[in-house]
Amino acid sequence: MHRTVRGMPAAMVVALSAGLLTATAPAAHAAAGASLPFTSVEAESATTTGTKIGPDYTQGTVASEASGRQAVRLNSGQRVEFTVPRASNAVNVSYNVPDGQSGSLNVYVNGTKLAKTLPVTSKYSYVDTGWIAGAKTHHFFDNARMLLGQSVQAGDKVAFESTGTQVTVDVADFEQVGGEAGQPAGSVSVTSNGADPSGNGDSTQAFRDAIAAAQGGVVWIPPGDYKLTSSLSGVQNVTLQGAGSWYSVVHTSRFIDQSSSSGSVHLKDFAVFGEVTERVDSNPDNFVNGSLGPNSSVSGMWLQHLKVGLWLTGNNDNLVVENNRILDTTADGLNLNGNAHGVRVRNNFLRNQGDDSLAMWSLNGADSNSSFENNTISQPNLANGIAIYGGTDITVSDNLVSDTNALGSGIAISNQKFLDPFSPLSGTITVSGNTLVRTGAMNPNWNHPMGALRVDSYDSAVNATVNITDTTITDSPYGAFEFVSGGGHGYSTGNVNVSGATVKNTGTVVVQAETQGTAKFSNVQATGVGAAGIYNCPYPSGSGTFTINDGGGNSGWSSTWSDCSTWPQPGQGNTDPDPNRNLAKGRPATATGSQDVYTPGKAVDGDANTYWESANNAFPQSLTVDLGSAQAVRKLTLKLPPSSAWGARTQTVTVLGSTDGSNYSTVVGSTGYRFDPATGNTATVSLPAGTNLRYLRLTVTANTGWPAAQFSEVEAYVTS
Repeated sequence: MHRTVRGMPAAMVVALSAGLLTATAPAAHAAAGASLPFTSVEAESATTTGTKIGPDYTQGTVASEASGRQAVRLNSGQRVEFTVPRASNAVNVSYNVPDGQSGSLNVYVNGTKLAKTLPVTSKYSYVDTGWIAGAKTHHFFDNARMLLGQSVQAGDKVAFESTGTQVTVDVADFEQVGGEAGQPAGSVSVTSNGADPSGNGDSTQAFRDAIAAAQGGVVWIPPGDYKLTSSLSGVQNVTLQGAGSWYSVVHTSRFIDQSSSSGSVHLKDFAVFGEVTERVDSNPDNFVNGSLGPNSSVSGMWLQHLKVGLWLTGNNDNLVVENNRILDTTADGLNLNGNAHGVRVRNNFLRNQGDDSLAMWSLNGADSNSSFENNTISQPNLANGIAIYGGTDITVSDNLVSDTNALGSGIAISNQKFLDPFSPLSGTITVSGNTLVRTGAMNPNWNHPMGALRVDSYDSAVNATVNITDTTITDSPYGAFEFVSGGGHGYSTGNVNVSGATVKNTGTVVVQAETQGTAKFSNVQATGVGAAGIYNCPYPSGSGTFTINDGGGNSGWSSTWSDCSTWPQPGQGNTDPDPNRNLAKGRPATATGSQDVYTPGKAVDGDANTYWESANNAFPQSLTVDLGSAQAVRKLTLKLPPSSAWGARTQTVTVLGSTDGSNYSTVVGSTGYRFDPATGNTATVSLPAGTNLRYLRLTVTANTGWPAAQFSEVEAYVTS
């Protein structure tokens, strides 16, 4: 789903800390998420000769899209070495390479280099969706898998080494892949109908012929690679089965495309790899586009490099989607696009979606009595982990969602309709046993944050009963529970019950109430609240009140944010947990001018190899950074790229400060600062005692090395 703009009071905040990499569900309940055949290990917890990046929550940065908001960057010859967590013979790696580049990683097992390498590419990354308000270039990561050709045991070492291209490694999934399954008795093999398992020939007609011959039975997809050049249709009353998703691989961006089916279609145990490199919403670049018909199933699939895994319309009653992996889609992972009844989506793993990972959208008819259960979702980079847009008697239970990025909450329960005819939320919406880790994000359209779990009366009041139970929210960069009318109309969110929640280390508030309505809270326990327990400021002003009913057993969040004219900053209510942090990192930056791609944000992105350069031959030039709130800054560190290719130079800089963004005063007068690659290309500026500023401005009047102002990093610290 794509997002629309909402008019709201302007104030911008950026998360300042990353928090934990793992989460545990409440002791009284089973752990949330899918039961997976692999174990993931974060690169930042491994041994490396590379550079750790992050944590970072700034939209448009590589680290912000990483699992745990951290990763390891490898230059040529550098490596990251993982300790294997379980017996394994295969690995999948989530990685990033710079735009326009491809290469490979050498792979070592216990110090011995394997003959084969792991290819890496930016081909499927760096997606631009300019028609989506608030979007920036995103979808930085990709996944690559390989069979190791041997078994390794827990405690063994597997290392990846860059062979030339810079590679940022995020996470490695270690797995023991079973052997190839055998052909079911009585099945019709696609190779018997002329399919080419080498992947060279076009196997489309062979698949069609096998499906026609196997009505009521099984189409067998033997181990191999199969190229399909057009989609399949008329698929009904048949099972398509492979030897396992690591062995039977179909290469196509459009597998099934049909508006209706009599049903009983079962797709299982093979992989589909697409070639989708951009998002074109008018194209059916999906594994399944349309209907499988009633009483169908999708299981054991590996789906990658598609626009959407499953975009389901028409009759899909009683469909079961389970035990699948959906990776690197440019839009949704799965969308029940209206009229879905009795659908169960459970025990799936989704990573790196370019929109909602799992969505129900009640367009043209209500989705009803359907559920998302026990799914693990990581790193949706332009929307929500799970989104329910309308529908009747919907359940979202026992899911694990982590690391949402721009425009997204961990879970959204919403009446945003996008199009008509739309069926708003009705009946009972059950949201139970879910764990949300580092979810919620800055919404650039609203200019303020979205909570980890959002109830949104976007286009109409929420009149359904919404029961939110046994939720664990950990390390949200902003708020935990948000109640909002995202279209800016102030529609009510009523009949909400929140019980049995554990909130740990939320960046700002536990309850973020921005519209009229009511909610009852019982046994909601919070620790490490960043600013205040409650932000209660319905919009538009005078539209009504939001009533919080205390059901008892609540603790740790009784305070209320007092100033509705400002948004609380992460950690604003507590002592800064890291007084040595760089206050400027990831903050909004502007300039009087910039040259080509060397934009102001490059000076605060945490990467000393990227830089801002002003307009040339146009001194004076200024760079301004909004620190978000007034800070007692005592030291600035100014950097240029450390490469020796940058010759030594002196820049003449005046430091100015402001608390309101309008009235500036000089903090440090015009001074020449020497930048020399022999000493790191770094200059330090000490600020006088008593300095208190929100807006930091550096005005450059001369540069002996280039006719422009240049900074690769501007860092601000409260410690000298």
